[in-house]
Amino acid sequence: MMELLAPAGSPEALTAAVQAGADAVYLGFGPLNARRNAKNFTREELEAGVAYCHLRGVKVYLTLNTLLTNRELPLAAETGAWASDLGIDAVLVQDLGVARLLRRTCPDLPLHASTQMTVHSLDGVRACADLGMTRVVLSRELSADAIADLCARSPVELEVFGHGALCMCYSGQCFLSAVLGGRSGNRGLCAQPCRLAFRWPGEKTPSHPLSLKDLSLAGALGQLEEMGVACLKIEGRMKRPEYVAVVTGIYAAALRQGREPTQAELAQLEAAFSRQGFTQGYFRDQKGPAMFGTRPQGARDPADLFDQARRFYTRGEHRTVPVSLTAQVQGEMPMVLTARDPAGHTAVVQGPCPQAARTRQTTADQVAGQLRKTGGTVYQAHQVQVDLAPGLSVPLSAVNSLRRQALEELDRARTQPPARRTLPFVPAAPERGRAGVPAFTLSFRRWEQLTPDCLDQGPALVYLPCQELPGHEDALRRWAQAYPDIGFGVVLPRVVWDRELPRLRRELEAARQAGVTQALLGHIGQLPLARSFGLIPRGDFGLGLTNDETAAELARLGFASATASFESRLAQIRDLSKPLDLELLVYGRLPLMLMEHCILRNRGQGCHCQDKPQSLGDRKGEHFPVESAWGCRNELFNAKPLWLADKTDWRTAGAAYARLAFLREGPGECARVFRAYREGAGEPPRAFTRGLYYRGVE
Repeated sequence: MMELLAPAGSPEALTAAVQAGADAVYLGFGPLNARRNAKNFTREELEAGVAYCHLRGVKVYLTLNTLLTNRELPLAAETGAWASDLGIDAVLVQDLGVARLLRRTCPDLPLHASTQMTVHSLDGVRACADLGMTRVVLSRELSADAIADLCARSPVELEVFGHGALCMCYSGQCFLSAVLGGRSGNRGLCAQPCRLAFRWPGEKTPSHPLSLKDLSLAGALGQLEEMGVACLKIEGRMKRPEYVAVVTGIYAAALRQGREPTQAELAQLEAAFSRQGFTQGYFRDQKGPAMFGTRPQGARDPADLFDQARRFYTRGEHRTVPVSLTAQVQGEMPMVLTARDPAGHTAVVQGPCPQAARTRQTTADQVAGQLRKTGGTVYQAHQVQVDLAPGLSVPLSAVNSLRRQALEELDRARTQPPARRTLPFVPAAPERGRAGVPAFTLSFRRWEQLTPDCLDQGPALVYLPCQELPGHEDALRRWAQAYPDIGFGVVLPRVVWDRELPRLRRELEAARQAGVTQALLGHIGQLPLARSFGLIPRGDFGLGLTNDETAAELARLGFASATASFESRLAQIRDLSKPLDLELLVYGRLPLMLMEHCILRNRGQGCHCQDKPQSLGDRKGEHFPVESAWGCRNELFNAKPLWLADKTDWRTAGAAYARLAFLREGPGECARVFRAYREGAGEPPRAFTRGLYYRGVE
């Protein structure tokens, strides 16, 4: 049966999930998890929680699924070692460096690829498997057909979200909260600004074009099981324990009974929490306005439903474990009781020798009756066998004591952590970056922005989106011949579904014919594709480079360079080890969200958003450009461009390259900005930002 994984944002929520029927729970400990605002667990609470779960046959997954800085790596190693010794069943990770660290220090601890790794393709799944992951949590945007295809070909287990909140942006690719308020979703502190109201140009009434309804795959459970999905995940570590109990209980009952939730259960799911109902738009491959909704103002929790749920999980034991008990009672020999559970754990205990009966002998039924009294424990006597010699008197108090001893021994066996290796964390010796001023790279959004006015200024690399090259092969080939010292590269989309690969291959073939030699990759799963076209792989910001371990991992994988996360401060980037060339984004409107939706089409603009530049206005009067992205997706950019031409400290951060990323600038503006950076002077835009390089993120 498909595993049901429930959220445990607090010890009480853990109890609620387990008693409601979860097969596994996921939880956070300390500051290194993607829900830092949840109550989470203290060391003592986690130790007790793991024992509580394992005693009842429930697995525990620990979330270490955020991007870490160098200062946090020792804590990650310490947490991983402790979790491994404690018997945590798996750790979820986002950071490539954390995965690398845990593989070295806790080689026997299973690792799961968090949805924060933005895995949406077979190559992405395989890349995670090559990194030692035993399970991959897929992106929530995938359709049923895409999930089924991945299940059929995946080398590891696949987990999908089945119920709860949907982010508008692909998980792991959202920088909206970080750039707007310094609270990073990649660091576990997303402030959810996407749930706020925005205004389209010319609209008097604001709307919520970035707020999706909650997901519910109720009604598709059988389909998911037939696909071969290993685990169905419920979102909600920030939710109340009563919510966890209600939702987990409904899905657990449906899965256990091989059915879909009833109409009454569906109504309870909606009452527990929803944003104007639920959606299966992604799963059904039916994106559009019907997927959007908000939580009604003044909406209250269902008091009666939650009271009922609270009474359920706080009163009594609902997660009993079937146990077989076998008693050997022979004359002049100690009594022996053997207890076995379905997982193969065995406890054998001995008691006093029985005495010869003087008046009334003890019967096997009497002994069996006492053995069945397992109240106050998690066990339920499923099979009881008593081998009792005739003519013996057995004190029932002795049988009770023997039963208690056996079940206590079985408790210890069920909660005993597995033997695992733990090795010390030894940071690698840091490698210095290139000395001197970084060379410039230019990233253009559209073909028309690339002109000799920029090329004559001598950039080291020029990047163009892969969709801009077909039809311009001859022109780009001439430029590549005319400027032999400039490397020309293609930017691969951060998200490419398997069904979209044929189109991407055609575009990469056009790029190769045009003389392109480099590829800027936003996902590790794109490495085999880039290599198959003979392109030098370079890492983009989507890879989340924030620490030395990630830099070392990207170098090991064969990247020629990698872009530092623009959520890092310049001081942190300067201190990074640089085993490969480092690239730094120093100009442009920072990308905030990558969306599966075309939100312009959602508002009736048709599917020509590239020809109709639009912006979303917020309550402060800022306007955020909305641009088409590869595959009829949309990308949201910051209202103000990053401007560092008048600064000097980024030039001494050890980066090999400094990138100027052009979005809507005209050709002349592109050349003017490039000249300003080369000369270290020039007129900045009317409104600009320094990004996060000085203030950083929480």
